Amino acid sequence: MKKKLLPALIVTGLIILVVIIMGITALINKYTPTKKTEDLKEYFNISSDDEAALIVDNELSDYKAKIIDKKIYVDYKFVHDSLNSRFYWDANENVLLYTTASDIISAAADSNSYSVTKQTNDFGYPIVKATSDSALIALDYVKQYSNITFKSYDDPARIVITSKWDEIDSATVNKSTQVRVKGGIKSPILKEVKKDDKITILDSGDKWDKVATEDGVIGYIKSKALSESKKTKLTNPDYEEETFTHIKKDKDICLAWNQVTSQSANSKVPQVISSTKGINVMSPTWFYLNDNNGNLADIASKDYVSYCHSQGIEVWGLFSNFENTDVDAAYVLTHTSTRTTLINQIMSAAFNYELDGVNIDFENITEAAYGDSYIEFIRELAIKCHNNGISLSVDVTVPASFNKFFNRSDMANFADYIVIMGYDEHYKGSDAGSVSSIPWVTEGVESTLKEVPADQIILGMPFYTRIWELTPKEDDDAVTDTEDQSKYTVASQVYSMDAAAAQLATNNATAALDEESGQNYAEWSVSNKLYKVWLEDTTSLEKRLKLVDDNKLAGAAFWKLGFENSSVWDTVIKYLN
Repeated sequence: MKKKLLPALIVTGLIILVVIIMGITALINKYTPTKKTEDLKEYFNISSDDEAALIVDNELSDYKAKIIDKKIYVDYKFVHDSLNSRFYWDANENVLLYTTASDIISAAADSNSYSVTKQTNDFGYPIVKATSDSALIALDYVKQYSNITFKSYDDPARIVITSKWDEIDSATVNKSTQVRVKGGIKSPILKEVKKDDKITILDSGDKWDKVATEDGVIGYIKSKALSESKKTKLTNPDYEEETFTHIKKDKDICLAWNQVTSQSANSKVPQVISSTKGINVMSPTWFYLNDNNGNLADIASKDYVSYCHSQGIEVWGLFSNFENTDVDAAYVLTHTSTRTTLINQIMSAAFNYELDGVNIDFENITEAAYGDSYIEFIRELAIKCHNNGISLSVDVTVPASFNKFFNRSDMANFADYIVIMGYDEHYKGSDAGSVSSIPWVTEGVESTLKEVPADQIILGMPFYTRIWELTPKEDDDAVTDTEDQSKYTVASQVYSMDAAAAQLATNNATAALDEESGQNYAEWSVSNKLYKVWLEDTTSLEKRLKLVDDNKLAGAAFWKLGFENSSVWDTVIKYLN
């Protein structure tokens, strides 16, 4: 019997031993760090010998640098979006432009030289190389005009760029260890680090911290392997911040747009001015883009300017892009040669008519067509204006999701004034509503102040209103729930302040304050049609002027003369002295 049990006991013992060995092995494997290393070429997604990874402010970019003749080149789109949006590539004429506070700097594709105004400089090797869909720019050239630093590393090739000069959490390595792909000892090794190596902590964890090494490796390291972190302010001692100057007035701007549609209408300026109070800037609608070569149409008058000057009033001629619908403004602004012609034409008009300022009113601009080109146009025009002592103001829509591409901050660097077009909240073709409700324009001012200094903001205000007509789409329907405007044909017509008031009187309608819009509101019915109006009057005007006063803005502008009630001017001079 004992002889029969012995083999069974031996087998059982062996099984137990195997289980113990397996358990010990599992424990050893569990707690033994892997020595597997990550392929850094795959990690940095480098697929060819002429590529280099780009690590910008401790983030791996989707873009790659190109190494050409041992020089580093980076894609224009990467430069524009990540490093310095003031670089402008004209793909039509193969020229790279950069505008400083005082100079326009240009470099032609494949050229070693670049021009600063009238002076030519030799860069030593090609600055920019055109590609099928963009351009490659020498990173050293980008650095020359940008607040960045960079270092290059090999095996694999990578460029580590710093462009944000904020505080970082820095630490040093306490003892030699590894940076791994993920937090955990079983994650592959990215890099061996040594005692006293410097590390930037990107995100602190309980046991593992996400870090970046000085040579651009981003991964995880054991928290206990690092010294206590400290805040470190990054600085770039080699970069000198540009100083922008502006032509600004020492008084509140009280600007009125004077719509002039013919040469003969200029003779009416004495009567127009005599019906106002407090106006110190007139902006007549004299000039518009008239062909694809950058030429202007002109109905200006020297006598008009002379008369305004005799009354102590400056003249800022308005230049628009929407009068001639046959003109392709996108074409003009996206070609450097035609854009330059347009700028020269504007300056010629300013000299010829002795204008004090230029007011740019280019509308219906889309990002895809020519958003960047429009801002480049403002930069280049500003330099010409400032060199000749001429104020530059730019009319810009209220900030919204569809116009985020407008770089109001950079426009404010160059232009003297940014004019908020605080109207057309509701417009021809939209649902019925206020032309400029007080909450809407208040939000527009607050949003603009995030990008533009208060003393450069002029708030544009409407003298006009719209009376809305809602007609049921079914002839026998009555006007009931107008919240659902899809049930109605919605039309509108523009009225002056007095004409809108006359419509209320004719239809026995009474206006009352609408808390939601902050305006006086009225409605009435005729047959099966409902009419609605959010009135522009001294009530709404005063609320907007109070916005100017409360936010210490540069002033106000009014569209347009002739649509106001005479009583508004007493309200205007109460706020704009």
